[in-house]
Amino acid sequence: MEEGGRQIPHSPRNLPTPLSTRTTIGRTRPPRNPKVPTNTHHDHEAESGHNHTHTGGDEHDYDAHDHGTDVHEGGHEDHGAHTDHTGHEGMFRRRFWVSLVLSIPVIFFSEFIQDVFGYTAPTFPGSVWITPVLSVIIFAYGGVPFLSMARTELENREPGMMMLISLAITVAFVYSIASLFLEGTTPFFWELVTLIDIMLLGHWMEMRSVQQASGALDELAKLMPDTAERVTESGDTEEVPVSDLSEGDVILVRPGASVPADGEVVEGESSVDESMITGESRPVDKEPGVEVVAGTVNQDGSLRVRVTKTGEETALAGIMRLVEEAQQSKPRTQLLADRAAGWLFYIALAVAGITAVVWVVAVGFNIGVLERVVTVLVIACPHALGLAVPLVVAINTSTAAQNGMLIRDRIAMEEARSLDTVMFDKTGTLTKGEQGVVDVETTGSWNEERAF
Repeated sequence: MEEGGRQIPHSPRNLPTPLSTRTTIGRTRPPRNPKVPTNTHHDHEAESGHNHTHTGGDEHDYDAHDHGTDVHEGGHEDHGAHTDHTGHEGMFRRRFWVSLVLSIPVIFFSEFIQDVFGYTAPTFPGSVWITPVLSVIIFAYGGVPFLSMARTELENREPGMMMLISLAITVAFVYSIASLFLEGTTPFFWELVTLIDIMLLGHWMEMRSVQQASGALDELAKLMPDTAERVTESGDTEEVPVSDLSEGDVILVRPGASVPADGEVVEGESSVDESMITGESRPVDKEPGVEVVAGTVNQDGSLRVRVTKTGEETALAGIMRLVEEAQQSKPRTQLLADRAAGWLFYIALAVAGITAVVWVVAVGFNIGVLERVVTVLVIACPHALGLAVPLVVAINTSTAAQNGMLIRDRIAMEEARSLDTVMFDKTGTLTKGEQGVVDVETTGSWNEERAF
């Protein structure tokens, strides 16, 4: 404070809340069984029944299709386990860029592209094999994930986007390879590689948005300590992993330490910062008989707490489940897209069959008939739909996160467009998240400039 001047900071009720504070949009759901471990799957995995399993770095065994929970870095095993989509995003990103780079010469040497743009690609020994060889590599590297995911849809007898994509790229690949040995045919190599590139881009964007949303789980997991001080029968304390705590144990929470489990204060008085759980920045006084929540931070006094809930039963674990549910939920537009893809799969097969029958009856069976059937099956793949839906999901999730909104249910997010009234139950939720001076008053002959 300057002599002759007085700075007026925010009042306690207007102290900003930490960045972890979020506005939650969602619909009320029945509570899940807290004792059941949560295995989360990304929306896209749920839509087609395919689940990925880490098999190393960030590659995935698409044959396993079983994605469990990953342990949060740093040892938060019991409280921090959640699905890590970093590997998914990295895998699709890498496959997209590799496939895109390999696609450039395929497109450049394509006869169709040369005719459209009026140029002639240079020829040299082996140049005729550039397009087919690179296309095989792109199909094997970039197309395999879709084939593996389509297998799950086939096993579940629920055709969707993956079967539609796989149908298109498989037909285009087989026909293009066959065209190398059949006269009078036109290969579909450039269509094959561009289709794979577009679908890889869409899945990369979708996984990226989910991975960014998963960052909230990382931050929540960091709130929990790895160890706790348990009070023994003799009154001494012993340091034990949080996972070893049981209901009824008495723990010592020192000043500045995080509360390792939900419980009830049995001895001591202090104030606890619960802003990361409630959004309120003002510390809450604690005394014997008052409950404390795991992940909150003890302030100035020591507390002895009897554990009442641990692991998946804690309030913090419940919040983390809300974040996981947000990743599992799908908006109506995506549900509609899933159904449309299933219908389109059958429609594509039916139209291809009709095309074959009509042309065989009209002109007899020849290479031209086969080419038309393949064309129908390839163009039936919804290129725009495969890219548009992930793009909308990515933009929606990113924009909401930037504005401090935790979307618990994407359907509720869609319905939010019709809201006309918003109610806030905490003053802290409306602050900027940073402290500052709101006004300055001076006395006597001092002005603000001199006071500063």
